[in-house]
Amino acid sequence: MDLVVATTNKGKLAEIAHVLKGLPVRLIPLSDLSNPPQVVEDETTFEGNARKKAREIARWSGKATLADDSGLVVPALGGRPGVYSARYAGPEATDEDNRKKLLDEMKEVPWEGRDARFVCCLVVVFPTGQEWVIEDICEGKIAIEPRGDQGFGYDPLLWIPSLQKTMAELPIEEKNLVSHRGKALRKLLKILECAIRKPSGRSSAW
Repeated sequence: MDLVVATTNKGKLAEIAHVLKGLPVRLIPLSDLSNPPQVVEDETTFEGNARKKAREIARWSGKATLADDSGLVVPALGGRPGVYSARYAGPEATDEDNRKKLLDEMKEVPWEGRDARFVCCLVVVFPTGQEWVIEDICEGKIAIEPRGDQGFGYDPLLWIPSLQKTMAELPIEEKNLVSHRGKALRKLLKILECAIRKPSGRSSAW
């Protein structure tokens, strides 16, 4: 089965491929397709953005499509950066730019108020209109300074108390056991195993 992965983020692609590697599925990165549509992520929720991407790419490609929308939610900042995580410091912001802005905004927040969570929403859409929505989270705290170089995005800033490490200090195998995306992908793995044997799911009109 072909499965288009509607992202150009290499870090996300690596994590998805690692978890789904045992399936008889050929993952097709969006970058491998010729002139895919540019989907504007203008929804107000992670699910809304993921659903929009999955539906538009599935409709265009005629193939099953997986889309991910994820981000960092910080209660002390009113839930920011949230759905704007990738462009928190501006449309052309780098991961470093976003991390710097977040740390600047958190510099007066004491440790007990630095709770945060990563949220991941996965949406899989088949050309038939069948679709699944999966969401999971990873709880932690915003570190005082970046630590680690194994991840991407805000990984160097999310401290996992139970591991005494940030997400960026974890190898991919360990990260996928505790991360928001890893947990969501393991749920997806079970769904795809069933879909490969006998396609089923929640119908939804495009």
